Amino acid sequence: MNTSTTQKKRVLIVGAGASGMSAAYALSLHPAKFEVALYERSASPGGMATSVDIDASKYGASYINDGVQGASPVFHNTYAMFDRMGFGASEVGMQVSFGRDAEDFWSNVFPSEVVDKFQKDIKKFGRVLKVIKALEPVFAMISVSAMLKMFRFSDDFGERIVYPLVALFFGTGNQTPFISSAILERVFMDPNMRLFEYSPTSFLASIPEMRAFPRLSLLYETWQQKVEKTGNVIVQTRREVLRVKRDKKGVTVWSRATQGTDNDQQVVTGDSEEIEEKFDELILAVDADAALKILGKDASWKERRVLGNVKYYRLEYDPSLRSGTRDDDEEAQKSFEFAEKNFAPLYFIRSYPSDKKKVEMSFDLTNYQPQFKGVSPYGPGREPPSSDSAGSEDQDPPPLERHVFQTIFLDKEDSSHLWSKDEVKPGEVILEKWWKQQSHRWQHYAGTVPWMMFINGKNHTQFAGAWTILNMHEIAVVSGLAAAYRLGADYPFADNAQAKRLFTLCLAASHGMRMRAQDREGLFS
Repeated sequence: MNTSTTQKKRVLIVGAGASGMSAAYALSLHPAKFEVALYERSASPGGMATSVDIDASKYGASYINDGVQGASPVFHNTYAMFDRMGFGASEVGMQVSFGRDAEDFWSNVFPSEVVDKFQKDIKKFGRVLKVIKALEPVFAMISVSAMLKMFRFSDDFGERIVYPLVALFFGTGNQTPFISSAILERVFMDPNMRLFEYSPTSFLASIPEMRAFPRLSLLYETWQQKVEKTGNVIVQTRREVLRVKRDKKGVTVWSRATQGTDNDQQVVTGDSEEIEEKFDELILAVDADAALKILGKDASWKERRVLGNVKYYRLEYDPSLRSGTRDDDEEAQKSFEFAEKNFAPLYFIRSYPSDKKKVEMSFDLTNYQPQFKGVSPYGPGREPPSSDSAGSEDQDPPPLERHVFQTIFLDKEDSSHLWSKDEVKPGEVILEKWWKQQSHRWQHYAGTVPWMMFINGKNHTQFAGAWTILNMHEIAVVSGLAAAYRLGADYPFADNAQAKRLFTLCLAASHGMRMRAQDREGLFS
């Protein structure tokens, strides 16, 4: 690092995903206090938030976001950060299709016979959500499968309704039954995490408004330029941190140049030599097992215990599917009429016939992502449509046979024999890649989340990433901002009360601290 700025706190951030880039942004706002290096082992920032070029003449747009699609409108820190970069997200109705066969099909667009079949369980589920909310600390350590048995829900209700819904939220494969019940309750009832509104008659009350992200590769390129513009942050891609050694004076880091990562997210090494550097503070904005690998023998027993507990695991409307018992239900008839003209699911989730606790998920990227409607890669109204989009905004999307779909095949070790991957024509495959998916087992909320505050800030080290609480883009952003705040940076969205609320909660949960006195507005903020 530059010896002319020795009075500044020297910080190394490892990982240029949402959490690492958020930490870098917060620290970049204090050029007189911090000198920051950010090392990313792949060729570009963004982590899982990547974009891929496709044939615009065939598919109607020249790119797709292939790792992260969008999020709930309540992700206030995410959208505030996008706005700082000059980007916006596009509104989209979240239509979901569950089940592939008629006996398994249901949707949040219109009621089906499956929904009729489980009316008693659906009504009971609403009451159970209130019980879980009242006793949340207890249910945080009770799995969804145990909760369903505890309240005597039918097995079919769990397999056809609850497990596919949980898989949609968290992408959890055969770990779906072991998700914390409290987290399931949160996605219905928490104002900062809510994705769906519960209905006692149709289970899901409506088509919730979602936000589809702009071109993420361009967003993260702009983000990198923004943090480097202040002069106190350097982002180095294709650099891998191999190990660290921490003591009272700071952190010694050994790293090397790479040739990026491949589609398996593995580092492609070159012939470069290791270099040794010293920093005052370290922010590990990588997943938990990568953090443990970097810490190696230097990891404390608390770090090994807490981080080691985090686990990772590698169409059209058909009127015959609708409910046959709602002829006098005016709202149901309206939903049937709407579906006949507008049924365009973003998500498709089905349970495997031979094991209904395991699921397969697909996305219709053409319906989901705004560039297929001609929206600028910067977001709606941000810039005139360019070659990255299909034409003018509000254009008609391509016909169904030219839609782009993405299917996630979950849990290779235990479920690959169930996959429908072989049914896909090889010539139609645009891209195939592998990544890790965090498990939201109840054990995560017993053995990791409540203990993060006891390892953050120790040994000159902060941990950031969605895995610290819940695998959502919003948590990734907030965790990076919290790590920077812990080191003395300001919270950049202090004038946004909705964004600040979640930041305050995450700061307390992961760092065991309140905002500084000058940043608080009341006794409990």
